[in-house]
Amino acid sequence: MSMTGFFKGIFIAVISLGITTSAAWAQNEKWPQRPVEFVLGFPAGGASDIVARALATQLKEVWGQSVVVDNRPGATGIIASQLAARAKPDGYTVLLVSSSYVNNIILRPHMSFDPLKDLVPVGRVAIVPNVAVVPTSLPVKNIADLIKLAKEKPGSLAYASGGTGTGTHLATELLKHMTHIDMLHVPYKGTPPALLDLMTSRVQFMLSGLPPALPYIHDGKLRAIGVTSPKRSSALPDVPAIAETVPGYDATTWYGFMVPAGTPQPIITKLNHDIVQALDAPNVKKALSFAGFEPDPSTPEEFGKYMREELVKWGKVIKDANIHVD
Repeated sequence: MSMTGFFKGIFIAVISLGITTSAAWAQNEKWPQRPVEFVLGFPAGGASDIVARALATQLKEVWGQSVVVDNRPGATGIIASQLAARAKPDGYTVLLVSSSYVNNIILRPHMSFDPLKDLVPVGRVAIVPNVAVVPTSLPVKNIADLIKLAKEKPGSLAYASGGTGTGTHLATELLKHMTHIDMLHVPYKGTPPALLDLMTSRVQFMLSGLPPALPYIHDGKLRAIGVTSPKRSSALPDVPAIAETVPGYDATTWYGFMVPAGTPQPIITKLNHDIVQALDAPNVKKALSFAGFEPDPSTPEEFGKYMREELVKWGKVIKDANIHVD
């Protein structure tokens, strides 16, 4: 069976699980009747945290219940995903996932839970590009300059990532593949320490998440030379999309919600509806826009289909680049 067929079959099963109404659910039962927990696999202050807290504040007003953001960093989000997968399927534990969720499925096939069966989609909520940044001392003003320099000195430029198998790593490998350049990978334990070394020129390039890089760009400590979305970002309108130089390049980071399999369909429907409405609230739009995010809501079915496409796309990148994790 082809990779596409394999993932298609899996996600049909996933979506089917998500749309099965639990017999225990009574149509006249109200939800939520107590605090809801948003679980995420990254620390406070990071990109996922910004999305979770912006929505939590708005949904508290909508639901009349507290929305608790539970940061469970570690193992590229696997710790949080495992916790959510084992939670009671009653809608009170909601997992915020990012692009790394599908990367983990490919790179870590022996997790203690089944990420394709034990959790089901609620909907995508936001997207944000990565941004290509270089030290201000490097004589590179744009992506074309970087490609030229890398081809003149193959293997001599070092690029940073937030860790092996992370979105920043895979996005750079995709760029390398599409432009036929060679750069040395230097993995870090997260984006913040990588950016610090980038500023001192210990490494020469990084595709960083936009939120953590923005302050350094605005302060003139790093030079932005491209964004990884198909179009320019409203947060950096003067910075070209890499796709303007490398047609077809796209490495947008996405965020979405999932819940334990078996969660009643009425709860999933309400969660999706209320989250979509919250994304349209002025205060949420402002908080997300300030950090470079763009709201990008979807239905559960659309999110499942999108994740399937991402699995195929990044599965190929991982295979072509021969990426492995311990």
